[in-house]
Amino acid sequence: MLGIMRKYKQSIIIKGVFTIIVLSFVGTIFLIWGEGKEGLQGSSYAVKVNGEKIPYDEFLRTYDRMKDSIQQIYGQPLTPEMEKQMGVRKMALDTIIGNALVRQEARRMGIRVSDDDVAAAISQMPFFQRDGVFDAKLYDQVLRMNRITPAAFENAKRQELIMEKVRKEITDKVTISDQDLLNHYKKTHDSIVLRFVSFSPEEVRNSIKVTDQELNAYLQEHAQEFRTEEEISISYLLLTPEMFMKGLTVTEDEVRSFYLKNRDKYQEKGEIPDLEKVKERARADALKSKAAQLAYEKAADALNRNLKSGDLKAAARMLGVPVIETPLFTARTSPPSLAGENELLKKAFFLKQGELGGPLETARGIYLYRLNRRNPSVVPPLAAVRARVEKLVMDEKAREAARAKAVEALEKLAKGDLSVATGETGSFSYSEKGEIPKIGLSRGLMEAAFSLTAAAPVPKEPFLVGGRWYAVRLDSRKEADLAEFQKQKEQIRQALLPRKRNEALEAWLKGLRDKARIVINPALEQGS
Repeated sequence: MLGIMRKYKQSIIIKGVFTIIVLSFVGTIFLIWGEGKEGLQGSSYAVKVNGEKIPYDEFLRTYDRMKDSIQQIYGQPLTPEMEKQMGVRKMALDTIIGNALVRQEARRMGIRVSDDDVAAAISQMPFFQRDGVFDAKLYDQVLRMNRITPAAFENAKRQELIMEKVRKEITDKVTISDQDLLNHYKKTHDSIVLRFVSFSPEEVRNSIKVTDQELNAYLQEHAQEFRTEEEISISYLLLTPEMFMKGLTVTEDEVRSFYLKNRDKYQEKGEIPDLEKVKERARADALKSKAAQLAYEKAADALNRNLKSGDLKAAARMLGVPVIETPLFTARTSPPSLAGENELLKKAFFLKQGELGGPLETARGIYLYRLNRRNPSVVPPLAAVRARVEKLVMDEKAREAARAKAVEALEKLAKGDLSVATGETGSFSYSEKGEIPKIGLSRGLMEAAFSLTAAAPVPKEPFLVGGRWYAVRLDSRKEADLAEFQKQKEQIRQALLPRKRNEALEAWLKGLRDKARIVINPALEQGS
């Protein structure tokens, strides 16, 4: 496709440049695209969007790029806990869904990009230029170094250009009326004073009473929050390779075969040494591998002989090793003797009581194991969790009571009864952060406060700020200089347009998603 661009013959290679290129496709749903190859482990799609199957490998590419981008920002690897907290998988899934929706809409809108447009755009990318001129050899080398075909990269660039056209199609329709500009100017340049009264749940808590009927109702309604975790206890035996190494030998052919199958293991400074240089290491490793295989075979034989009876102790006698029993543990905890053996613990939960499992090989050795006891997950009776339920019910009723008082006060303030007001903010101006004097941080209340007028001096509802419910009333408003507004009007318009355009794009995409038929692969939803 881009043969005309590849006629240039310059040869510099920029190491790591593709990382920058890839990350340039991350951060907006309009820029990440896959090639459309099928390839889900165990299935053929990650998600279906309006019947279109989005391949699993597209999800993986998006997920990996997003993860790499975040790691570069933070300067450290992401732990599983950090990934979960940030919702990286969900962000990646939302991205490919958004991509598909926009891609479909672009087709419906008839938006196209020519080969010449793609060629021109790539030639302008600084990653592929030397001294400001496109370098076709550099282009090919960088893509080849990162195992990306020109066709795949050019397709991604084509989709990016299509998205730019889609973006322009949506944002070009965005306008801001003079009234909108005036409202924004007044909001950001006026200053106001609020009267307020507030109520804390703690202040009304002593007046709250709860009954057993309420406690039981709460427990039933929130049963999953109180459900105990399933518990199991197992017994196990462990065979290590060292137990079978005495008298075991390996031939020269076995050493050579092990080395050839595991050459990367001996790599040093990017080079793999010849066998002769690492022969003794390879011999020791081959011997240990042979012993591990023997241990596995012995364990499998012992398991098969005792599988029907479920007698782990009999298997242990055959193998000459002790049986170790664990206390009860949950999926989130582990017995000290099995700390780190996550695969074993996970598999144990799938056993039936009295059933044997294994052989399972881990870094420690070969396990056979038996499920001894299972305590299912249950919702405990009220008596067992009364104190916890009572506190939660009291907290909830106190919050409701405090809010009810704030609603009552708001109704009085709306009628002009200022006797209920206990505080005054003093004059303050609009703040993006929502900093309100004597009240605290609340962007919601800030927005509501600056929309108040003399004709409608109170908001529709009270606001929760810093754990207290606030009822407020506009006391006074100092108007901004409207003559100055006329001077700044166009400047304000240009400042607001980018935000309005982004809001329009977000609303447009939300509208597409609200109407879409989206089916997520169950395996992906379960995190597999």
